[in-house]
Amino acid sequence: MTSRPPAWKWTICGLLFLATMLMYMDRQTLAESISRIMAELHLDETHYGQMEKGFGLSFALGAIVLGLIADRVSVRWLYPAVLIGWSSAGIATAYGDSIGEALVSLCPWLLDKTQLTTPDYIGSRTAFLGMYACRIALGFFEAGHWPCALITTQRILSARDRTFGNGLLQSGASVGAVLTPIIIYFVVTSQAGSWRLAFQSIGFIGMFWIIPWLLLIRDSDLRSPPEQSPLPPAKDVQNVLSPADGNSAVVIATIRRFLVLLAIVIPINLTWQFFRAWMPLILERRGYEQDFIPWFRAGFFLVADVGCIAAGMLSKHLAQQRGWSPHAARSLAFVVCALLTTVSMLAGSLPQGWLLLASFLVIGFGSLGLFPPFYSLTQEISKRHQGLVTGALGCITWIASSYMQEWVGNTVKATGSYGAALFFAGMVPLVGCVALLFWGRSPSDEKAAPHA
Repeated sequence: MTSRPPAWKWTICGLLFLATMLMYMDRQTLAESISRIMAELHLDETHYGQMEKGFGLSFALGAIVLGLIADRVSVRWLYPAVLIGWSSAGIATAYGDSIGEALVSLCPWLLDKTQLTTPDYIGSRTAFLGMYACRIALGFFEAGHWPCALITTQRILSARDRTFGNGLLQSGASVGAVLTPIIIYFVVTSQAGSWRLAFQSIGFIGMFWIIPWLLLIRDSDLRSPPEQSPLPPAKDVQNVLSPADGNSAVVIATIRRFLVLLAIVIPINLTWQFFRAWMPLILERRGYEQDFIPWFRAGFFLVADVGCIAAGMLSKHLAQQRGWSPHAARSLAFVVCALLTTVSMLAGSLPQGWLLLASFLVIGFGSLGLFPPFYSLTQEISKRHQGLVTGALGCITWIASSYMQEWVGNTVKATGSYGAALFFAGMVPLVGCVALLFWGRSPSDEKAAPHA
């Protein structure tokens, strides 16, 4: 247990909040400026869907690789390394078309492997190739954020504080997403190429985060968990695959819980990633002006941030003030947020107007509020292998969301409508609600109860 002052752990959570914010700003810059990029580089929804697919598949690979590394290397040093990686990839995106030309000059065969629809000529192919490569690099390094951040909150927070701490961590995503469209509004002008400055400035600013992190964190702070794991060390994820004690009940319970987490994390990410990537184009398709979209997007993510914090506060209140078990408190917060996302099934048929915009705000509140309860559940699987758990879940999730992004791009290109995608994105979190019913109790929960 660290001897740091009590306020220190919440200062670190604030720093994790900033890291999440910076990561989302790098990620979201493309979505907020995609309309101008598509016009300037002669790309369309199919190309954008492919770029999001490439980002997701790379994120999936990074989740496994960097998750495993996070269990073996000091997070104090790994975290800054991945942040430099994703910030550099963000800056490089400003030169995506030039990078594409360089790649083609080095490997001409890449041009033949680049499959695009109309308009199909050399300029658009090389631009797409360069942007695609930058998104792949961004996805790989951003994947390292979550194992590093969740290992940190797991080691410095008690079980009852984690949902709120994880909510604070996750809320950085929506704050970053709030700031990004505002930056785009002031930086991107009608002048050709003005979108490049947004990638350059956001990527460069993010690197300053490393300084307070190295000043505030010591290796010893992240070495020892503050409490015993709900699953004793001999029965954690590593030994589930080859248990030494032959306790089949614990093995079965742990495997069941991992499958439950899969059934939760895939749906909630499909919903969030859909609205993160496609809302600007949806609003544009509904007739909203370019000057309005960034401000509404900022409002959407601000409301999402409120939902994220509210979910964590609800869970913390029920557990600490009402005497609920941590799992029951998390489950209620999750179900409430999942019900809010179902408003999306109506949004597909609503015309331009305040009702459509209000429905998107409700969806934003619910969709990000789903994450704090989920993150707290992942921390009940293994103390020693949080990076492996986070990486495995992240890998599978991003593979699923990558192909969803490709499906959305192809569907919109073929039908000219976002209706089917909106319906799907709003309803799929209900699968996670059903999955929660199968969480159950582990045989080791009885032993861990005093530490909960």
